[in-house]
Amino acid sequence: MNLRNSVLSALTFAILLSACNSPQSSNSLQRSIPEAEGVSSKGILTFLDSASKSRHEFHSIMVLRHGKVVAEGWWNPYSAELKHTLYSTSKSFTSTAIGFAVSEKKLSLEDKVISFFPADKPDTISPFLADLKIKDLITMSVGQSPDPTFSVVSKDTNWVKSFLRVPILNKPGTKFLYNTLATYMLSAIVQKVTGEKVLDFLTPRLFKPLAIEGADWEVDPKGINTGGFGLRLKTEDMAKFGQLYLQKGMWNGKQIIPKEWVEEATSFKIDQAPETPQSKKDSSDWMQGYCYQFWRCRHNAFRADGAYGQFIIVMPEKDAVIAITAESPDMQDEINLVWKYLYPAIQDEKLAADESTARLLKERLSKLALPLPEKGVKSNIQQDIAGKKYIMNPNDMHVQSLQIQFSESLCSVNFKTIDTTYQLEFTSDSWKLAETNLPGPSLTNHTNKPIAGLPPLRIAGYFSWIDDNTLQLVSRYIESPHTRTYICHFTGDKITIDLKSSNSPAIKLAALEGKQIH
Repeated sequence: MNLRNSVLSALTFAILLSACNSPQSSNSLQRSIPEAEGVSSKGILTFLDSASKSRHEFHSIMVLRHGKVVAEGWWNPYSAELKHTLYSTSKSFTSTAIGFAVSEKKLSLEDKVISFFPADKPDTISPFLADLKIKDLITMSVGQSPDPTFSVVSKDTNWVKSFLRVPILNKPGTKFLYNTLATYMLSAIVQKVTGEKVLDFLTPRLFKPLAIEGADWEVDPKGINTGGFGLRLKTEDMAKFGQLYLQKGMWNGKQIIPKEWVEEATSFKIDQAPETPQSKKDSSDWMQGYCYQFWRCRHNAFRADGAYGQFIIVMPEKDAVIAITAESPDMQDEINLVWKYLYPAIQDEKLAADESTARLLKERLSKLALPLPEKGVKSNIQQDIAGKKYIMNPNDMHVQSLQIQFSESLCSVNFKTIDTTYQLEFTSDSWKLAETNLPGPSLTNHTNKPIAGLPPLRIAGYFSWIDDNTLQLVSRYIESPHTRTYICHFTGDKITIDLKSSNSPAIKLAALEGKQIH
């Protein structure tokens, strides 16, 4: 490189660094170069390399140091403007709502749960139920066993009433058992004492000060936010929340959450497994202690934590926050990548400028993408089935008929059910972005109806012919971790569709069978 190019390169990098450190709008976090904040670009690249070779499907990552974003990326078709299902990361936001309610003297952690729901209490109240406190809900020490969440959520319409009828076998406050319905009860209590859903209660207190816009949250059949799951936020919103807790509730010079609550909510409250040998605890981020709907982590960190790898990891000793969305089959293995590669990349002091590596990292982050399914073959039957209508046999998805249309690289599928018609679109050369009301795969939605409290769902579709008679339709629900795949087999005038979901890849969920109308 000649002198002129060297000078221009250095000048360009200096301008980039200056822009990254300039004040941002109130709607976003400041950006910076990794080395300027003491983070190694090479270390982040090594993490990305390891992530690409792992069995985890990452959807987004944002790394903050000293309150500034030093790395951010989304794996296409996921993107910065999309929300993402947080699953149990929602619990930490419900805990925050309790913190606001406590600070405003609307309730106390010592309040008895039964006192809020006189119309829903059982005829016979056991001593343990009578003694159950908000504090026991928020520390997952209700005393019920097993966790009643899925049995209640999947079939009951009054979740409060059902929760209060589940036997409490252990003295409240003494034994940890992860219980998502307990978090729902926190949401129900907030709504009871404020007259507002948790989402609405948090909006002026948390979301507006942090410039978090467009959040939505699932509701139960009674119109109560689900509390323990169902919140959807953007990756940057997650990072802001983590940064707020890192700053002990302070935001732009204002104390948003009382410092005392932040410290109380993120400190050790109960041992998840007191009988477990210390050697095993030392290698687990699920055995460091539970807080108020936060988890303690190794390295003296704490986190908000959701199924399939939704993480907000706060590292006070590193003055760092990491937000991740993903679909992971092994969340401990996923977080191990953070400790192995990102944690040591964060140094105590600023690092020497590494212009080439910083540029390489920026380019790499801008080009992250999930692989498209393999390009298919050309089918000789495509023109024969185009526009034909298939009448389906009775099935769990209540699909009565379907019709497939092809136009150049576009494939459109209409599913007609008892109640409505859904149209899905797929392309063969890229992801086709669209919206749908057709429910996608979910850990918590056990019906085939749209999820209450959420708008139409964003999807990305791709199709390919596996062989001359087998059509693959891939539908990514890009505001969730999950993907549904339809494998359509054509034999004469018959169609069989195998359904698979990415959250249960080894299980064929259903087989829809139908016959073409002539």
